[in-house]
Amino acid sequence: MSASRSTSRGGSQDGSRGHGRSRYVADRGLTARMVTTMFLIGLLYVVVVGLLVVFLRGSWPVVVAIAGALFVAQFFFADRLAAYGMGAREVAAEQAPQLHGAVDRVCALADMPKPRVAVADTDVPNAFATGRSRDTALVCVTTGLLRRLEPEELEGVLAHELSHVAHRDVVVMTVAAFLGVVAGAMARVALWGGFGRGGQGRDGGAAVAVLLVPVVSAVVYAVGFLLTRLLSRYRELSADRAAALLTGRPSALAAALTKVTGQMGQIPTRDLRRAEPYNAFWFAPAFSSRQSLGRLLASHPPLDQRLDQLARISDRLGR
Repeated sequence: MSASRSTSRGGSQDGSRGHGRSRYVADRGLTARMVTTMFLIGLLYVVVVGLLVVFLRGSWPVVVAIAGALFVAQFFFADRLAAYGMGAREVAAEQAPQLHGAVDRVCALADMPKPRVAVADTDVPNAFATGRSRDTALVCVTTGLLRRLEPEELEGVLAHELSHVAHRDVVVMTVAAFLGVVAGAMARVALWGGFGRGGQGRDGGAAVAVLLVPVVSAVVYAVGFLLTRLLSRYRELSADRAAALLTGRPSALAAALTKVTGQMGQIPTRDLRRAEPYNAFWFAPAFSSRQSLGRLLASHPPLDQRLDQLARISDRLGR
């Protein structure tokens, strides 16, 4: 697609695209599984609130207020803090014309507004997107990725990341991860309140609350964490599929995945450890020498599963 076509389409539709649907193809199977996972996370949250009311009695409004404040802070600032932590530096079209051109082409294909574009100065070959909405979105690639990928491969990676923006995955994952914040706040307030009441002898059940609520909080956090990781893997498969169908070049995305994953072993361990805390944001996880603890804890599906899905899509498009 030519740059002129991208510009003309963007100029005629900028006013309407920000609130409309993009051309990314939805995957009903993956969507159903993501909805089910979100339902289970929400069910756990209801159980947590119920336990707050039962065990903490007069203290539960304080817990809810603290949890609400934490949620607001996480919702509005988590993506900015992540971008800052990963060293994202916003660049103008004059500073990175090829990158901006690739983003323009993908946005024209997807019929969605162009996000802010950033570059992170690191040799770790990767990319990520953040933002609560299309209006606040930012897509960032590393200098290591730009050096290694061909133009078609780069567009495949950008299409994957912009799929996260189009499907509002950042909002979904923020809400899902909020359960862990609530569980942690529960444990702390229960301990403080329980010890306080127990020390004054006002509540015979304080000792039980001190012991039981933190245990329940830990269990709920663990289950919520595993469900959130499952949801993260679903969204990565969904973004791969949407990007492959949008660009019509699943083989280019597969080549990019293979390159990025294969070259992680050549990156210094220090750089990988610095990138690893943000694995949930990255196009492909950055593993240090410690590696992943297992498939249940992984933020991304295994490489062979992603490549198998792309191979099936390529076969269907070929027919």
